[in-house]
Amino acid sequence: MPRRALTDRFCAHAKAADGEVQTDYFDENRKGLALRVTQNGTRSWTYHFTWAGKRVRMTFGTYPATSLGKAHTLADEARAALEAGVDPRTALAQPETFKAICEEWAEREGATLRTGGGRKATLARLVYPELGGRPIRDIRRNEIIRVLDHIEDESGPVMADQTLAFIRRVFNWHASRSDDFRSPIVPGMARTKPKRRARKRILADDEIRDVWKALDTADVPTCYPAYVRALLLTATRRNEAAGMNSAELDGDRWTIPGRRYKTKLDHIVPLTAQAKALIGGKPGGCKAWFIFSTTGGERPFSGFSKAKASLDAEIAKRRDADGREQMPRWTLHDLRRTARSLMSRAKVPADHAERVLGHVIGGVRETYDRYEYLDEKRDALETLARQIDWIVHRRIISVTLRRVAQGSEARVGDTARS
Repeated sequence: MPRRALTDRFCAHAKAADGEVQTDYFDENRKGLALRVTQNGTRSWTYHFTWAGKRVRMTFGTYPATSLGKAHTLADEARAALEAGVDPRTALAQPETFKAICEEWAEREGATLRTGGGRKATLARLVYPELGGRPIRDIRRNEIIRVLDHIEDESGPVMADQTLAFIRRVFNWHASRSDDFRSPIVPGMARTKPKRRARKRILADDEIRDVWKALDTADVPTCYPAYVRALLLTATRRNEAAGMNSAELDGDRWTIPGRRYKTKLDHIVPLTAQAKALIGGKPGGCKAWFIFSTTGGERPFSGFSKAKASLDAEIAKRRDADGREQMPRWTLHDLRRTARSLMSRAKVPADHAERVLGHVIGGVRETYDRYEYLDEKRDALETLARQIDWIVHRRIISVTLRRVAQGSEARVGDTARS
């Protein structure tokens, strides 16, 4: 066990002794303190002492994140604890901060969640500045209320409720692993009622036309018009469509893997001719690429807010020029609801439309009906495409001849009328 007066210069350049996996350099000026250096160059602080007749080692962190001066301070505190008859491991134990628990949750549980990354980012942006450094056991209900009040004032009640849900999940997870922690969150802290919060907005026919045509002239990324139209034609969610990758495509089938789908199950979307036309060619040098991308296929499109604002501005300009009322607020997710409503309007069987949306059919059928309904989903999406084409262009892309009750009369666009 080499001993020497440790200095910053030595600590910065110390290496493990030849033939040793790691070497402890004990500080002559602080009894028990050592700089442990491994063969790969990692340097960490260790403190060695005797407790209950056994030789014990504890760590203080790594160098240079924990400086030599800080290591000396911790060694002095450990020595003082020993002289007071207290185990230094208890005396110097750092309280579990809210941020530390969130990061542990993210590592152990959040990585398996489809929205784990988003939840972590929300906590970092909205909660850590106020509560991140606080010991989790000391956080009180009124502190959480103040944070939620601020979020509601700045970002609205829905964001406050989403953040509350993230905090609740972390607290409950920590409580399940702790003998004495109890979550301070109780029922009644939410700012909205789920039923009131649920959106029912669908786009009317003239609104669909405005969105579709404004995409051609709006100041948006090149991939954005195809992306928005794909949302409506495939009835998929915003991030599902944005993450469409060439590796997920096989002919006229798009398989969204369960790891990024809400139900955690693979979801197959039959691609209609209109949807396939929105998929561009292969970017140069890419083996697999994101279909909707501003980086040559390397990363999926993500500039949702800015592009949507530009699209809204273009729609407003068009409506103003025509002397029409402005279009009420709408979101990209409303397109999914609109697609579902259009399928109902075209008399697509409800079961088939629900399967297009990837909704789980519950009960016994969920367990025993393993049929994938690919043909039925394809028919439903083709019917949807005909509906959209009729609404946008007043163009009939299929002809259905039906014999009506009074004689023989040809009727066209039967499944595509607005």
